[in-house]
Amino acid sequence: MAGVIQRVAMVSMHTSPSAAPGVGDSGGMNVAILALAAELAIRGTEVDLLTRAVGAPSSRVLLPGVTLHELPAGSGTLVKQDLASVTDDFGEAVAHLARSTRYDVIHSHYWLSGIAALPVALELGIPLVQSFHTLAVMKDADLGGSDEPVIRSRSETFIATQADALVAASSAEATALIDDVGAPADRTWIIPPGVDLELFAPRPESLSVLVRRRLRLDPARSLVALVGRVQPLKGHELAVRALAEIRALRGWAPQLVIVGDATPGHEGFVEELGALAGQLGVADDIRFVGSLPREDLADLLSVVDLTIVPSFSETFGLVALESAAAGTPVIGYRSGGLRESISEGVSGLLLGTRDPRYWATEIANLLENDERRLELGTSARAFAQRFTWGAAATGLLGVYAGVAR
Repeated sequence: MAGVIQRVAMVSMHTSPSAAPGVGDSGGMNVAILALAAELAIRGTEVDLLTRAVGAPSSRVLLPGVTLHELPAGSGTLVKQDLASVTDDFGEAVAHLARSTRYDVIHSHYWLSGIAALPVALELGIPLVQSFHTLAVMKDADLGGSDEPVIRSRSETFIATQADALVAASSAEATALIDDVGAPADRTWIIPPGVDLELFAPRPESLSVLVRRRLRLDPARSLVALVGRVQPLKGHELAVRALAEIRALRGWAPQLVIVGDATPGHEGFVEELGALAGQLGVADDIRFVGSLPREDLADLLSVVDLTIVPSFSETFGLVALESAAAGTPVIGYRSGGLRESISEGVSGLLLGTRDPRYWATEIANLLENDERRLELGTSARAFAQRFTWGAAATGLLGVYAGVAR
């Protein structure tokens, strides 16, 4: 099957697959694209990663068989809200490259990439596979309305009906695509993401001292991690309020380690969280460490006692899987793809409420029960081992082969 698909263009217009997760608009999607590209290349399929150039256009080899092309469209850094205005320019740049390179498939990631790539695919007769990663309709449902522009939801509907295949990360996303966006069921495929089981793995206990020292964390307290771009959608406010409730209920609190930078457009949110923590008397219990290199994140997830994912909406929830692979249980909000990235009672707990006191009780109970927490950590690792990037890439090759025929 890999021999049929010789070369693929993966389009990620708004964020470079090479960007560090947790910085700017970079997150789980960047991790997934790069990991899938690497696995496809191992299987004999060359991958060109096409993204918008912030500086001068350039091309460079990231890995054997994987080349990054930064293509011109607009000038300088643009906030995500302004990128729709340069999709035509970016699409022209993609078309220029595609006319001189034989692609078996174009795989666009996120709606902006789909809008740019669809005309190219139609003009050149190249099959288009689309992954949305997030959907406006899912965010609206989980948030009770959001500030997403109307053009996004309309574009997602149009792309979903025009693409040759749609790849969803979870059954929750597939259901939303079919029921709410209007995607054809026979063109919608579910391929869960994987996890790097070598990088995200349990570490020796002795590493805890080094990680705590490196990140200036308390040497003795329980640690709870919250990983993701700092924006309201990720539920940081709930985490701060739950921390305050733990202190009120138990007379102690763990140290909350917040990993990630503020998303562009939400730069003031970090200050708002700091002010809230001050009002609630838990400012000293929180440590903002910014974005971390993948190796450092893997170390941290292996030594914290618990990871929490209080996001309003997650298409899948890759951090929950990475934490599980590291042997650390997860408590997450029961919504969207988190119902699939967290196995109830196996890799952690799913909470169906956003009541801070309820979260506080569940977090404190698990932190106080060492035996239960260690049991969950062991079974969490076993659960995560079911998800590999190799399996995801193999599934993707099957989709590519189907549309290429």
